Amino acid sequence: MKLDSIDISILKSLQSNSNRTVKSLSQELGLSTTPVFERIKKLEREGYIEGYSARLNPRKLGLKQTVFVAITLQGHTRSYLEKFVRQVNEFPEVVACHRISGTFDYLLKLLVKDVESYEQFIITKLTLIPYLGNVQSMITLSTGKESNEIDLSHLEN
Repeated sequence: MKLDSIDISILKSLQSNSNRTVKSLSQELGLSTTPVFERIKKLEREGYIEGYSARLNPRKLGLKQTVFVAITLQGHTRSYLEKFVRQVNEFPEVVACHRISGTFDYLLKLLVKDVESYEQFIITKLTLIPYLGNVQSMITLSTGKESNEIDLSHLEN
């Protein structure tokens, strides 16, 4: 599917506010609701829109510490890699798990209450993974930017 300017406008608009109605989006685009609704459904079917969610404030919810954890596994077979991803996906503290190139195999992003909670996560969960190699933690001091929005300007011609 090739995206046109209307599709890109829909994606931009929903990305900044997925809670808006089809009617308000239609008015913004100068189209009737039916074609906008059909385009949204097509964008969902084609996988451009993976889902909708509310962006929550972790600090307001008591999760005041962000920790990045770089991990090297002892083994690099497909079985080890898949098993590791399955295990960390079960940990609610892990909000992102990326397989990376370079010195480490994975980079995890965790949201926890505080450093003590992170220590408990390490002791009671992460270190129980038997094929875990090196673990390097990076405690976030402050966040200059955090966004889930994707810049779509490269799609516009």
